[in-house]
Amino acid sequence: MTLLNMTRRAMTAVTLATLGLGAPVLADGHKVLDSIHFLIPGGAGGGWDGTARGTGEALTKSGLVGTASFENMSGGGGGKAIGFLIENAESNHGTLMVNSTPIVIRSLTGVFPHNFRDLTLVAGTIGDYAALVVGKDSPINSMSDLIAAFDADPSSTAIGGGSVPGGMDHLVAAMVMEAAGKDALDVKYIPYDAGGKAMAALLSGEIAALSTGFSEAVDLFNAGEVKIIGVTSEDRIGAAPDAMTMQEQGIDTTFVNWRGFFGAPGLPDDKADMYRAALAKMYDTPEWEEVRARNGWVNIHNPGDDFKAFLEDQEQVIGDLMKKLGFL
Repeated sequence: MTLLNMTRRAMTAVTLATLGLGAPVLADGHKVLDSIHFLIPGGAGGGWDGTARGTGEALTKSGLVGTASFENMSGGGGGKAIGFLIENAESNHGTLMVNSTPIVIRSLTGVFPHNFRDLTLVAGTIGDYAALVVGKDSPINSMSDLIAAFDADPSSTAIGGGSVPGGMDHLVAAMVMEAAGKDALDVKYIPYDAGGKAMAALLSGEIAALSTGFSEAVDLFNAGEVKIIGVTSEDRIGAAPDAMTMQEQGIDTTFVNWRGFFGAPGLPDDKADMYRAALAKMYDTPEWEEVRARNGWVNIHNPGDDFKAFLEDQEQVIGDLMKKLGFL
């Protein structure tokens, strides 16, 4: 199976709700928009919420946007907010919504009837790479060690994660093992209710390895509590420069949980371009760097058509893998 290099185009999906337009895009980098209203398809404190609020903070503090407001609309695994944006498209041409990889997964599995093609793709902004992690006292020190343990006894080499079977952590584990020449169907995946419980299971020895987000593992790694045996980035990440990539270890796969912005269907091109301009200028501001570093995010900027191409590739790769695993 040929795996997509997801890193280059990956993005962070942020959906915005009512966007005030009216300020022109200025050549000197000053205010681009009068106001932005972010539509967040989940509750307070989650990844979508943090992405929207952090982006709004950087845009307003840098002066690129006058004011930002935020609306949380939970329900249907993100489907309620997507449906709202589509069903009220004409009155929401000032709205941007945040989303991420689950919009692809949940569309494929039919959790909600819409997909990214039903929205206006504005831009991807950030990403969180995945990592395979073991406990500090584990005899496993590399992907080669994990593969050797798997070959010796697949059923005793369980990989855990904080998502349901067929969810992102499971798919990443299966993707990595496939790229290492193993059959994804042979991988014993144990799901836990959220990443914290999965990490506790790893530290207690219930599982041999953990599939998780890099940002969730990096603090424990730097504290010496876990070993990151492989990261799905193309290059090593500055927050943990000793952690090797999968590619460095002969496993040709990359993956990133992107987050990015979507607008309502039929959003006029000039308005979409205005949003893209504000986000593009944001990367060069110290206010954004403060937010990005605080959250451990990776800058991955893909506007417009690049975002579409990435999502189509991701949909194909994830769809093929989910079919093999029996989830589609």
